[in-house]
Amino acid sequence: MRLAIPHQQRMPLAIAALGFLFLGLFLLYPLFNVFSASVLDAEGEKFTLANYLKVLGRPFYRAAVTNTLAIGVVATLTTMLISVPFAFALARLPVPGKAVILALAAMPLVLPSFVSAYAIVLLLGRAGIVTQWLNAWGIGFGSIYGAGGIVLVYTLTLYPYVLLPTMAGFRAVDVSVEEAAQSLGSSPRRTLWTVTLPIVIPSILAGGLLVFIETLENFGVPFVLAEDMPIFAVEAFKLFIGETAPNPSSAGVLGVLLILTTAAVLLIQRRYLSARRFATGARAAPPILRAGLGLRIAAAVYCWTVVLLALVPFFAIVVLSFMEFRGPVLHPNFSLDNFRILFDRSMRPLLNTLMFATMAAIAVTLVGVPIAYVVTRVRSTLATVLDVVATLPFAIAGTVLAIGFVVSFNSGWLILTGGPLIMVLAYTVRKVPFAVRSSSAILHQIDPSLEEASISLGRSPLQTFARILVPLMLGGILSGFVLTWVTVASELSATVVLYSGPWRTLTVVMFQALESGGGGVATAAASTLIVVTLLPIALLYRLVRRYELS
Repeated sequence: MRLAIPHQQRMPLAIAALGFLFLGLFLLYPLFNVFSASVLDAEGEKFTLANYLKVLGRPFYRAAVTNTLAIGVVATLTTMLISVPFAFALARLPVPGKAVILALAAMPLVLPSFVSAYAIVLLLGRAGIVTQWLNAWGIGFGSIYGAGGIVLVYTLTLYPYVLLPTMAGFRAVDVSVEEAAQSLGSSPRRTLWTVTLPIVIPSILAGGLLVFIETLENFGVPFVLAEDMPIFAVEAFKLFIGETAPNPSSAGVLGVLLILTTAAVLLIQRRYLSARRFATGARAAPPILRAGLGLRIAAAVYCWTVVLLALVPFFAIVVLSFMEFRGPVLHPNFSLDNFRILFDRSMRPLLNTLMFATMAAIAVTLVGVPIAYVVTRVRSTLATVLDVVATLPFAIAGTVLAIGFVVSFNSGWLILTGGPLIMVLAYTVRKVPFAVRSSSAILHQIDPSLEEASISLGRSPLQTFARILVPLMLGGILSGFVLTWVTVASELSATVVLYSGPWRTLTVVMFQALESGGGGVATAAASTLIVVTLLPIALLYRLVRRYELS
């Protein structure tokens, strides 16, 4: 006897099935092969744990683990230290120009972090402009290379991950809780420390978790600044490129360790939050606090200082790209030669960047928006599992996923290596969470009764989704599309593993220029990349303002 599926459940079930099929083939299958590579011998035939003993038995790779974790912890703490007061100032104090500050503060999220790292080298490196100026005045300056420089770049580029959720957390605090504490004799300062901050801890930890995960998987920043210091993602890439055996066992070991580390951090955060109660039941944002002139000035100066310091490297790259380079050495003479050399060689990297970003953004939208519909509207274990799997790429390093793609699709029934499709698929899998999360946020604000009314009037679930929900979700869909576009355009960690000769992108051009000492080409590619990533954001802003999209 056939089991009849209700008409209204067919579309969600079909979407879930297709979602699991896509994510199973292009996410879970490559990750499984990374794990398999780590427990098979060099020929990929026999089970062995010798790979783990070989890698972890070498002090160099143990140092890579220690260095990565230490840098991640310190960078997470520094971003929290600068972001929490910043968020409090924007949420609760009368700081002038909040909208402009917030817009500028969010820019590092969509600008390539390794561009900032290279700018720091040009400014503060051994032959950097600022370093030479300080030396001329007899002022010594320590090395920017190593852990200190990496933490600095992470702090300047990742602090918005903590700032934005923490700001939302401060705005969600029930003001009656603070008033109750002060009515019992607590001073405003003591209330902030003992009442307000503990309530905001989940938001702070959520942002800190994103920072820590980003430091674990980041490839570009340590590639530029680490020099001889071993770092997880960089060493996994080097091991993979250097292995000549059929099975990349050593790279697989580092990949598995990276995944397990991320999973452990997620589990620790989840257990910590589940053991405590933070909800307050706020129904409206708390009012702006009354503050004296001195506090208002101090808050404004602090906010603007953080924002501008974070953007200095990107402004510096644009300016320096119009100066003369002789190899890696910078000369302060105006020149367009860097751009001429970049584009005389080939326009293809720029066209590839635009093509891959557009194709991936379209694919992410087509995959992520329907998945968001299922995980938001369907209350079942199936939807919960789909949500977890669709969010999983957030916690997977691009280098690890790319290694999994090469291992999985280099032979057998589906061969993708050497072409552009493998890159687009990897980008799509990595960025699916953007579309799922941005679309889910909008769907939570749309009353399901609209869909029920449409279906009761005779429209199918598919027609209701396309004609009712999609127009209402357009703001969230566009934001996910643009965020995917700009992050794919600046993607390095997966690209550097997957690209082949004709399919270089601007990030690969910059990567190769840095390896060969071509500072001028690197700055020109970086400046072009900055423009490429900012234009879609400006376009989205105009669309939102013009059509009043949510």
